[in-house]
Amino acid sequence: MLQIRPVAEPTGHDVLVLSVRPADGAAAADGAAAADGAAGADGAAGAGGAEVVSGAWAPPQEVRADAAALLPAVRHSGRPGEAYVAVRPADPVQRLVLLGIGGGTEADWRAAGAGLARSGALAGTVAVALPTEAGPAAVRGIAEGLWLASYRFRLPAAGAAATSAAATGAAATSTAAGDPAADGRLAAGPAADAEPGADAGSGAEPLVLLVLADPAAAAEPLTAARVTAETTRLARDLTNMPSSVKNPGWFADRIETVAAGHPGLEVRVRGPEWLADEGFGGVLAVGGGSVSPPRLVELAWQPEQASLHVVLVGKGITFDTGGLSIKPREAMKLMRKDMGGAAAILAATIGAAALRLPVRITALAPLAENMVSGSAFRPGDVIRHFGGLTSESTNSDAEGRLVLADALGYARDRLAPDLLVDLATLTGANAVALGSRTAALYSDNDELAGAMLDACAAAGEQAWRMPLADDYVDYLSSDIADLHSSPMGGAGSVTAALYLREFTGELRDRWLHVDMSAPSWAGADSAELAKGATGWGVRTLLRWLATL
Repeated sequence: MLQIRPVAEPTGHDVLVLSVRPADGAAAADGAAAADGAAGADGAAGAGGAEVVSGAWAPPQEVRADAAALLPAVRHSGRPGEAYVAVRPADPVQRLVLLGIGGGTEADWRAAGAGLARSGALAGTVAVALPTEAGPAAVRGIAEGLWLASYRFRLPAAGAAATSAAATGAAATSTAAGDPAADGRLAAGPAADAEPGADAGSGAEPLVLLVLADPAAAAEPLTAARVTAETTRLARDLTNMPSSVKNPGWFADRIETVAAGHPGLEVRVRGPEWLADEGFGGVLAVGGGSVSPPRLVELAWQPEQASLHVVLVGKGITFDTGGLSIKPREAMKLMRKDMGGAAAILAATIGAAALRLPVRITALAPLAENMVSGSAFRPGDVIRHFGGLTSESTNSDAEGRLVLADALGYARDRLAPDLLVDLATLTGANAVALGSRTAALYSDNDELAGAMLDACAAAGEQAWRMPLADDYVDYLSSDIADLHSSPMGGAGSVTAALYLREFTGELRDRWLHVDMSAPSWAGADSAELAKGATGWGVRTLLRWLATL
């Protein structure tokens, strides 16, 4: 993993990165040619195009002259994440990067960090000259962008028990706030991946120096960025892991391993006998067709000063064939991602412990593998859930809501939370309604929904509030059970949310559901997202939990 260190003045750097913004109100998106203009404070400006932003540390005069000549020549727009790399082989600073920061918001800096990570310039020591006005949001944004965009999943070595981040990355102790000399290293595991631009043969880790007026002030946002990035990477690692390795038992073991590195975290893993004794009919039905028995992981963070208790529930289907209602091949081949909700809520709880957030959190991950066999549950079966409610399930491919129903009922009856939140890769209808980047958010509580949407916006993840339409509740009617779990009346994401709401009881007005099936996976690299699992929800939950 690359290192990030705040400094007042850089030394020994091979690469220098200068911040570039649109000049004179020019539109940053079109990349139009810049006319010759008067030099700004750093001697690099193009009127109507882009300009280098002045910082507390001034680069050498010859570097400023190069930047001044390059900006109009390469038609740099200053848009966030746009990176132009100039090679200077005869100079100690062998590469000069002109990095667009747009308007300088945290989101812009996150995009800038991602652009730098993908520029091919991350090798050796990289000095990033931040503007004079750059504050904590800029530090957090660029650090998150660098760490998240440089993620690459690698299978563990033969015989290894864990992925690089799942085993050790999220268990790293965060840098103590107020220590500007700390390097911001994210712990690397036994199979740490090479970063873009790094010398794969040398194994050396790039070092990024953030050049700031006050390096000490960067300690807290850098710690927050590091924990957010490493727990997001943990969720990505867990979700990307092939299901030939990742069964419910393996998943539970990984969480126990990671949680052991964080004082104050407690893990309980319940097996099929306990689940049967307690009445978790949904989890047992869904997992009944697999040779890998189901689990319930309960991960608890309970700081002494906490006055609020939040329960997070995440869908944990480690592979989904669709059961006897079997999926087509194309729909099945990425179903290793169907535990993305469980990965997100568990990783966020680990992150909350690493940040020592003063809120009590209990994360519940019902884990099962939905397979085809003689012991698989059948379409038309009636399932008795924790707490006694029954479901008629006519589609065994609507299995996620069955395991969530048990966990929500358990949270309701046993844990007495103040707030109840669930995340799930629940429906294909999420993508039909909102496309591939946006989650569907449901809640009867306007304040809770608003706070979570604000956290999404701050974190750089997208969600849209959807209606819990009462006139669709009739779709849940069954002739032989309390509820029909897989009605065919349309509005699939909405009816799934309405079904889950039935298991929240008196917590109904303090419950929020997120269907994050679509944004849990990226088909290609994009900004801070790497192709594959996105870890959607970890960043949002950590932002939201920090406000409580």
